[in-house]
Order: sequence, then structure tokens, then C-alpha cells
Amino acid sequence: MRVGYEATALLGQRTGVGEFCYNALVALAALPEVDLRPFAVSWRRRNRLATSVSGLVPIRQLPMPARPLQASWSRFDFPWVELFTGPLDVVHGTNFVVPPSLRARRVVTVHDLTPLLYPNVADPSTLVFPRLIARAIRGGAFVHTPSAFVAAQVVEHFSADPERVVAVPHGLPDVPEIGGNAEDGADAGIAARLAGAPYVLGLGTIEPRKGFATLVDAFADLGDRHPDLRLVIAGQPGWGSEEVLSRVEANPHRSRILLPGYVSSSERFKLLARASVFAYPSIYEGFGLPPIEAMALGTPVVASLAGSLPEVLGDGAELVPAGDASALAAALARVLEDSALREALVARATVRISGYSWVKTAKGLAALYAKALAA
Repeated sequence: MRVGYEATALLGQRTGVGEFCYNALVALAALPEVDLRPFAVSWRRRNRLATSVSGLVPIRQLPMPARPLQASWSRFDFPWVELFTGPLDVVHGTNFVVPPSLRARRVVTVHDLTPLLYPNVADPSTLVFPRLIARAIRGGAFVHTPSAFVAAQVVEHFSADPERVVAVPHGLPDVPEIGGNAEDGADAGIAARLAGAPYVLGLGTIEPRKGFATLVDAFADLGDRHPDLRLVIAGQPGWGSEEVLSRVEANPHRSRILLPGYVSSSERFKLLARASVFAYPSIYEGFGLPPIEAMALGTPVVASLAGSLPEVLGDGAELVPAGDASALAAALARVLEDSALREALVARATVRISGYSWVKTAKGLAALYAKALAA
């Protein structure tokens, strides 16, 4: 199958969508039944894709200027993607939007329905996604979601045919073996300030949906009980990050709250491995890769009862109501103070993550492509 694979998410710093896009691409490229043809919708960064996928697959596309194409695609089924990529059997839009095609069957990944269900915590630039998803479904596109939870929501809110909405979970990237010694640190600045102290870790783009304001509020109580504890929230500032910054300034333990910004993959794994507990207090999630990574590194997880997280994490994490700072603080305290609970969480998490792999993801996506071709 000649599969046009939209890889624009690989051109900048990788967030969760970028991690999915890259890891699924690597696994798909290894499948003999898939002739993968990545493309990126960008004029300014048009030369970066070849570097991002160097050695994996060749790039065979004409430049695709984002603004005029997106403006046209939001209203018309033209220009066709094949004009830029050559003939395709399937085109996969990996980030909510799938280009129109002349003959290729279309598949679109819907990671979550935040812009539709929680527009007040969605990045304003994503508010157009529900209209584009609806347009793709009306045009016959198949839908890929990372969880059964999101698949059911797509069927409900877009009146989609359940046979054309398929859940294929994300996988688990290879995680390095990292010792507990923090002398070399996640990076020099963080290591120097932590100095081997215990810390709670939050990870992700700092935006309202991630619930970091609740985590900062929870640390007000938690910091009283654990005077040596630090809170580290690692991630690039997103829209609405000012609220988190203001909560930090108002926190009585603000000197123990660290915001290092975006961290590289190797730094992220070090932070995850050395954390006393990983906190994921999201208001809504379509999957949730960071807590899966924490589980793989043997770090206990406290997460919210939101979106797909109960489905994805199961009994491998301590789950609390979203937005409840008191419940979050209490759960974090239990994990920090109860060694038996910590050991049980880590043991259950090890079993839980054994079901996730990017090879399984790639095979599931390839089966979806074949299903779209046969329709």
C-alpha cells in the first residue's frame, strides 16, 4: 500500500502528537506491506522533514505551503494531496486534518475532542478541528483514535459509522536504563537545584488542559507535610500558562517549585526515572503517553479520572477526580509515605504497560489502511 503519511508534527519540538507521529512512522516503515511516503505541510520548514526521518524513508513530495492549502482545504476538496506526493492508495492525516485526495482513501487521527468538549481549555488555533473532522467524516474518511474512549466520543458527537472509527492505542518507546544517582542530573541547572532531593514531577505543555494549576495548588498542602520535597513541572509554555505561573507565585512553597521549560527526550527520561512520584492531573486526555513512560521507568503514577486515563492506565496508577487539589495532594502523600502502595503500583504498572508497543500500533494502523482500501 502506498501510504501518504502527514508528518508535519515532526518539524518542531515534539509534544505528544509528535511522539505518536514519529514512533508510528518508524514502526510502519518496517512493515513490508506498507510503502510509506511521509509529507509535511509547511513552506518555511519544508527542508526539515528529510532530517527528521533521515535513514528511515525517502521524502518524495513537492513543497506544500501551509496557509493557502489549509484555507482551501477548509472549504474545498482541492488541491488533491496526490498533486504534491504522487499516486497514493491511502492518505493518513495524523493530526486531526486529512487532505482531500483524488483517488486515495483517507484516514484521519483524532487524538481527542478537547476543542469540541472543552473549548475553554483548548488552544484557540485548534477550535477549527471539529468542523474539519466533521467534513472528513462526511467525505468518507475513516477515523483512527488512540483509545476506545475517544472512538465512542467520535461516534456520538459526529454521528460516525462505528465500523469506520477504529481505536489503535499508542505504543511505548524504548526507555533507557537510568540509575537513581542524580549527580549528572536531567540537566545541569535542574540537577544543581534538586541536589538529590525528592520531587514530584509533572510533564507536558503548560496549558489549562493539563491541570498543572491544580498540581501547584496540591503542592501547597503537600509541601507542608514534606519540607524536603520539590515540585518540577517540565514542559514548554503554552497558551494560558500565565495562570500556572501566577499560582506558583502565590504558593507558600514557591521556592521549591521548578519550571525548567521544554526538556529533551534524554532529559525527560532522567526526570521520569528519578522522580519520587509522577503526577498527571489532566482535565481531559485522549491517551496519555507520559504516565506510560513513567510506568516503564518504575516510577509510581498519580493521575486524574479524566478522559481515557482510566482505560489506558487501569490499576497501574492511583486515580483521583480531575481538578480536586485536596484529593490530588492526599493521593500523592499516600504514594510518598506508603512503601507497600508504591511497590504495588509499580508491579501493576509493569503488567499494564506490557500490552503497549509501537509494533502493535503499526500493525493496527496497517490493518485500518487495508480496511479503508477495501471499503
